[in-house]
Amino acid sequence: MAACETSGDDGNSRADGAGCGPGSGPPGDTNGATGAAEPESSDSLKAFGEVVKAFRKRARLTQEQFAPQVRYSVPTVASIEQGRRFPPAAFVDRAEEVLDAFGALRGAARHLSRRPGLASWFRQWAQLEAESVNLYTYECRLIPGLLQTEAYARTLFSERLPPLGDEQIEAMLYARTERQRLLRERPNTAFSFIVEEHVLQRGVGASPELLHHVLELAALRNIEVQVMPQKRVTHAGVDGPIRLLETPDNKWYGYCEGQESGRFVSDPKVVSMLQMRYARMRSQAHSLEESLSLLRQMRGAT
Repeated sequence: MAACETSGDDGNSRADGAGCGPGSGPPGDTNGATGAAEPESSDSLKAFGEVVKAFRKRARLTQEQFAPQVRYSVPTVASIEQGRRFPPAAFVDRAEEVLDAFGALRGAARHLSRRPGLASWFRQWAQLEAESVNLYTYECRLIPGLLQTEAYARTLFSERLPPLGDEQIEAMLYARTERQRLLRERPNTAFSFIVEEHVLQRGVGASPELLHHVLELAALRNIEVQVMPQKRVTHAGVDGPIRLLETPDNKWYGYCEGQESGRFVSDPKVVSMLQMRYARMRSQAHSLEESLSLLRQMRGAT
């Protein structure tokens, strides 16, 4: 099963995903979905944030008091109120109850169909990604979106064909940066990345800045980065990139993405197959210690 992290998540196509991407349907929809990936207005997000803030103040709650009641961090609440983050469904439901919002929040949330900088086929995955307890990513084409530096992502977006306008590029960079906050704002989520060695050696991927950035992230307790040796002739992921996640209620989903489309994978048999392949790849890649040592060597050689 081939997969591609594109502008969805990495920058190859127009969205923000990897390999097989989610459609517009709810979890369980295994059909692919295509759609335009031009950056879209965030006015609806800002309006929703203002509504949340108004009801929170009406309840005489500070963000620090409100956050634990909806079981999200203060930075997450602040991002939602500022219109910088798409509110997860669980947040909407809990906020509705805590703030006694007369159905206003659920109603406003139904109009949040657009998310700036993200392709339509990637949004479902991005929403689940924001609440996942485990997130696994194997990439063979470029640095995974969550690990990219701004300079790396900007280069990818600037080289896109057909060419993007400055506003489109900035919207995509903004969306990419917002997703990357997950790595530090969700310390209880386990992130695993397997990246092909040749990807780290290609062009901007081999820059000292990017290698240093990846090493910094890999030093966090909840982030593991492994490098697949270039000398390995074959391994369990030769069919393409793999992305998997586990939700808080312990359901697993996969995601595969092409250049202009994506497919959300919920079939337990297919997800199990992807899990099997990913598990085998973890044993076929360099160990965590070996991977970090290789990254340090590459950084020193650039």
